Amino acid sequence: MIIKQFFIEKIAHSSYLIGGKRACAIVDPCRDVDRYIAAAEEEGLKITHILETHLHADFVSGHMDLADITGADIYAPGNGKCQFEHIPVGEGSSFSIEDMDFYVHDTPGHTPDCLLYLVSDRSRSDEPVVAFTGDTLFVGDVGRPDLFPGMADELAGQLYDNLHNIVEKIPDHCIVYPAHGAGSLCGKAMGAMRLSTIGYEKKFNPALRIDDKEKFIRSLTEDMPPAPDHFSRCSDINRRGPALLSSLPKLASLVPEDFKELMDDDDIIVLDIRDYAGFGGQHIPGSYHIDIDSNFSTFAGWVIPPDKDILLVGDDQKQAEEAVVMLRRVGIDGLVGYLKGGTHAWAMSGFDTAHIPQLSAHEVDEKINSDGFLLMDVRSPEEFSEGHILGAVNVPAMDVRERFTEFDPEIPVICMCRTGHRSSLACSLLKQRGFTEVYNAAGGFTGYLSAGFSV
Repeated sequence: MIIKQFFIEKIAHSSYLIGGKRACAIVDPCRDVDRYIAAAEEEGLKITHILETHLHADFVSGHMDLADITGADIYAPGNGKCQFEHIPVGEGSSFSIEDMDFYVHDTPGHTPDCLLYLVSDRSRSDEPVVAFTGDTLFVGDVGRPDLFPGMADELAGQLYDNLHNIVEKIPDHCIVYPAHGAGSLCGKAMGAMRLSTIGYEKKFNPALRIDDKEKFIRSLTEDMPPAPDHFSRCSDINRRGPALLSSLPKLASLVPEDFKELMDDDDIIVLDIRDYAGFGGQHIPGSYHIDIDSNFSTFAGWVIPPDKDILLVGDDQKQAEEAVVMLRRVGIDGLVGYLKGGTHAWAMSGFDTAHIPQLSAHEVDEKINSDGFLLMDVRSPEEFSEGHILGAVNVPAMDVRERFTEFDPEIPVICMCRTGHRSSLACSLLKQRGFTEVYNAAGGFTGYLSAGFSV
């Protein structure tokens, strides 16, 4: 038996290749599937099975693309009511790949269709040695049950039962391979290790150590981080079967004149993906800004209108193409083109630009100690409660879209996050909504503390 783990930073997604001597399965594939094909070829294996542990909420799965390229069968939860061709599996289902036997257990809780795959290697023993736990059990955490409106308590109760009646009865030596790690919003407090064992989690996973069902339910339904907008969309996309990447148009290279003409269409938006300093110095008025070096996919899935087509502004073609991959991971497929030559070419063509001043920590301190400035701390409430600048107003960056009405657009606003990434996104949202004087705190709260200012 051979197992390879593939980890995608920022969305903190883990997928796997598990194979024998000739054939292999891919578990929970991401949408850009070339990595699996290359890994299988490197090992001399044929991809024959594609296994889904559930209909993922935080990313669009690569099951359709991988099946189209390899001809492999898709095994998906029977409770998921999938609309594409697949082999439905659930409690009691089993199948084999060479000497490897796969046993399926239904473990609803994170979602109604969650399941896990237990695998034994008959060449050594009939006992299970591997558990692909999906979003049921993580390292140091369990899947959040609050993604389906009105079902949080019910799903949390089911998760409690399944953890104690199924997961905890798996042999302690069994290796746990989850679908996510630290940084994912599919849980509350995942550990940084990317694998574990059942025995270790039984001893040290805080969720598994709660032996009161009502207390467990409260722990997973209170004070949970907000779920991004794209979570519900991705589940439906994965249920229907995502569009094949090969069917989507290539990203067009657009000179400024053609770019501007397309901008006049109300169904098209502009997304600037450069670093926040570049965006602040000069950008196309009305642009969204999400720094590609930030938590790009998640932020984009959260704030970019899913019914709009997108024009990209980046440093170069390579950066734009990287953004396309990351956007399609969260179901944003309407990529039209990118600005050839970037904002330099745009300015050379005589078109209008806008600016957002980038303030150092010292400039921030000077302005907030003078009259008339609003300091908008756009970090999460948890971050804000751990420490903030006196007088700051906490509006998480993603909430700026609705809560901007609470503030006078004529008042100067300084946006601050931990580093300057989310705050630049918040600045772009405020500018779209008519705020006339907006500043970004470069270096964010981290820079402010490093400069020696008190909070």
